[in-house]
Amino acid sequence: MDFETRVINMNRTQLMEIIRNGESSGVEFKRDDVQPQSVAKEIASLANLEGGYILLGVEDDGTVTGVTRSDIEEWVMNICSGNIQPPLIPYFETVPWDGNKRIGVITIPEDSHDKPYKARQDGRWITFMRIGSTSREATREQEQRLYQASGIFRYDIKPVPGSSLNDLDINRLINYFRDIRGQDCPEQGEIEQWETLLINTEIMVESRGKAIPTVGGILLFGKNPNRYLPQAGISAVAYPGMEKDYEAVERETIRGPIVAKFAGEDIVDTGLVERAIEFVRRNTSSKAHLVEGRRIDKPDYPAEVIRETIVNAIAHRDYTISGTDIELSIYSDRLEVISPGRLPNSVTVERMKAGCRVTRNELIKEVLRDYHYVEATGLGVPRKIIAGMIKHNGIEPDFIEDEYSFTVRLGCIT
Repeated sequence: MDFETRVINMNRTQLMEIIRNGESSGVEFKRDDVQPQSVAKEIASLANLEGGYILLGVEDDGTVTGVTRSDIEEWVMNICSGNIQPPLIPYFETVPWDGNKRIGVITIPEDSHDKPYKARQDGRWITFMRIGSTSREATREQEQRLYQASGIFRYDIKPVPGSSLNDLDINRLINYFRDIRGQDCPEQGEIEQWETLLINTEIMVESRGKAIPTVGGILLFGKNPNRYLPQAGISAVAYPGMEKDYEAVERETIRGPIVAKFAGEDIVDTGLVERAIEFVRRNTSSKAHLVEGRRIDKPDYPAEVIRETIVNAIAHRDYTISGTDIELSIYSDRLEVISPGRLPNSVTVERMKAGCRVTRNELIKEVLRDYHYVEATGLGVPRKIIAGMIKHNGIEPDFIEDEYSFTVRLGCIT
């Protein structure tokens, strides 16, 4: 059953399919005599993932025992209003089964705007997450990601404890404000003025009377971002064939600030974006093609597509997932970029391909836009990546989302 399309007025055939497939990340079975806090736990955990179904009157093994409560719908709605925070209104129905049995079906919609949902458990409000077919109490990091998904919490403007202005590359900041943004900025030694400017632009934040760099500030302009943020980098590997291999052609752990330093139009100190692009350039080739009788060398991948793919991964990855780099993998027949974290803020693959403009890291995206790494329209995926690959070799890119990551796969004609 496709849980992206919620079933209203479920019929017996659809319900049989769900029961036959068993419990999963989107389906939970519950006995008729279940306690309200148990139902609340499952509702909250499913709402915090992608929604799903709770079938009341079905045993763990799929045996249908049915529901007997005469006020079953009112009972469910009271749980959703009194035992879930914020209150949630699901769709509820009963479906007749063999004999006089009935199955209660609670359909929880996918809605990222009010996450995280909490369930009342013995007087406490607890955030639960759906992990496979089980519901578990969320870790602090998981709860942060739920707040981020709702738009309530922005991780890229969170302060980085222990860091200070000294951890930012002041020359890169001068280049950004003076040359990229075209505005006046303090002299290098004017500490208080710099802290005021950086707080006003969210590169730093005031915390307990001190100016502290934000996550985005460290990632964009840090002297050594990985000192504080181990996830701030790209693990790049080029393989000789179509599968992962210990005998790689080249491996590089790419580190440093995201943005480059410029002198006019020239780059005088590369950033993460340029270093990743250079890795791709070194480990891909050009192939000769005949066009109207002329030999033309065509690269494996268009430069603009590579740049857009890498920039998108850096701008939109989930930085709350620590210790995990972006993965850049080059094979003989394809190139893959894997970003930690799912797509942000209820974006789906289809919406992204259509040009949906939702972002996860607003500060990072806006600074990248200032540097023209990111186009103002926000239509890089359909206009650059998809259209660019189809024009180049006729192979439409693959966009793959799973529970913990998002992959862009570009095909190559071998």
